Amino acid sequence: MGLNARDRYLRFGYAAKDAQIQRYVAGLDFVRDEVFGIYNRKLALIALAHLAYPVEVEFERCAEFGVSVAHHARGRGYGARLFERAALHASNDGIDAMFIHALTENEAMLTIAKNAGAVLVRDGAESQAHLRLPHANWESQLTEILDEQIAQADYAIKRQAHQFGTWLKSLQVDRASEASVDD
Repeated sequence: MGLNARDRYLRFGYAAKDAQIQRYVAGLDFVRDEVFGIYNRKLALIALAHLAYPVEVEFERCAEFGVSVAHHARGRGYGARLFERAALHASNDGIDAMFIHALTENEAMLTIAKNAGAVLVRDGAESQAHLRLPHANWESQLTEILDEQIAQADYAIKRQAHQFGTWLKSLQVDRASEASVDD
């Protein structure tokens, strides 16, 4: 919802309105699909990736990747990190190929795919990237477990720091109000 009109157009391929994004979010299947996010120290979600698994049996070994990064957080590699995380998860989940559908003008998304080794096919205003994933092994599975533990610890530390900061601010407000009463 925090994306501006241009970013929504690049992410969804059309100028998505709030109601359309709300329908998209409501349609996420958290049992079948995976969603990965990056939070800043204020616990604001600044990057979000969706790894969508198809319901069609003939495509069961494929997944589609989409990502959104807040405008102010771009250029820091968050989209690429989420792509790597999604590819690792997909590979460990038995997926053979990841696809990206993007507008040809969405250079950031196509660069992420190209840098990961995906084959790009441009067809006018739209492009598709296809990445063959390696088969899972003990190293990829261990890496994913460790990545998940690090992500959970990072979020927990940020949450505790945020709560502590909120508590400190409330103390400052209490002291300020006590000081004004004493005056």
